Amino acid sequence: MNTTVDLRSDTVTQPTAAMREAMMGAPLGDDVFGDDPSVQALQERIAAITGKEAALFMPSGTQSNLCAMLSHCERGEEYIVGQNAHTYRYEGGGAAVLGSIQPQPLAQNASGQMQLADIAAAIKPDDPHFARTRLLCLENTWNGHPMPADYLDGATALAREHGLSVHLDGARVFNAAVAAGGDPYAAVRGIVDRFDSVSVCFSKGLGAPVGSALCGSQDLIRRALRWRKMLGGGLRQSGLLAAAAHHALDHHVRRLADDHALAQRLAQGLAGIDGLSVRSAQTNIVFVDVAGGHGPGLLGHLARDGVLATGLIGLRFVTHLGVDAAGIDRAIASTRAFFAQGCAAPAARADGTAVY
Repeated sequence: MNTTVDLRSDTVTQPTAAMREAMMGAPLGDDVFGDDPSVQALQERIAAITGKEAALFMPSGTQSNLCAMLSHCERGEEYIVGQNAHTYRYEGGGAAVLGSIQPQPLAQNASGQMQLADIAAAIKPDDPHFARTRLLCLENTWNGHPMPADYLDGATALAREHGLSVHLDGARVFNAAVAAGGDPYAAVRGIVDRFDSVSVCFSKGLGAPVGSALCGSQDLIRRALRWRKMLGGGLRQSGLLAAAAHHALDHHVRRLADDHALAQRLAQGLAGIDGLSVRSAQTNIVFVDVAGGHGPGLLGHLARDGVLATGLIGLRFVTHLGVDAAGIDRAIASTRAFFAQGCAAPAARADGTAVY
């Protein structure tokens, strides 16, 4: 088939025709001078949505999270974070390398939650032998799991009892809000009210081509602006990108429910296949475990059928505005065909061991 069904990530979304039109019509200035009206308007809008005093538009979620950690913590201080959290595992160690900020990673359960007792035990006493514990970082959603409100309440309350600030990696916080039901904008506010800062991504399920925003207090955002400049994140006529994010907030928030429905369609279609088990499918991310070392073979088979997925931590399929029901059905049919034909052997390394 000529059309590829790309389920690798919601970052592969393409701007819609309407979004491109909004970008081309955006009033522009020089954001480094602080006079791009489209960027200014976006920052004011996302700050209002999240209930924070200010916001700063960033090129990426990685830079947004990094500027948050650098703004909350000084050299020789530390942040507590999940062992598999994006800010610790997948962002190049930026806080340690560039800020001399020590991460204190903790084990997470299958839903991404650290035990509150583990968090409490990891907070260091005020003693010169230890890095000073300054920040707790959480993530919502985590691998597609919306964090329960009672967990967010307990973790953030614990942090505040010990004088810590709290930051939320909310790359997919709008997915969590839509999954909660009701008004998604109100739900986002309800989630992030617990946090001192939040990073929100526009380029995943919301479908903008580039951009995230860090939201927090005026003082925090002033510090983050300086860090953004040092990190090379100062953009010029970035109103083109801000206009795409504006359009996404206007038109692509409630439609995240469609992505969640497609993820459920995929999970239900894969259910019952011998040798395959669906691990998680709560929002727009479906994780699948493949028995017998057949994961690489399945990925290759799907790719030959024009269906793309990833296999870094188990097979992962992500739904988004570039995928429809027909594409999901192709993915299901291709997977079923792979197992019906007896599967392919797992790939092998040069030493002959299997690659899983």
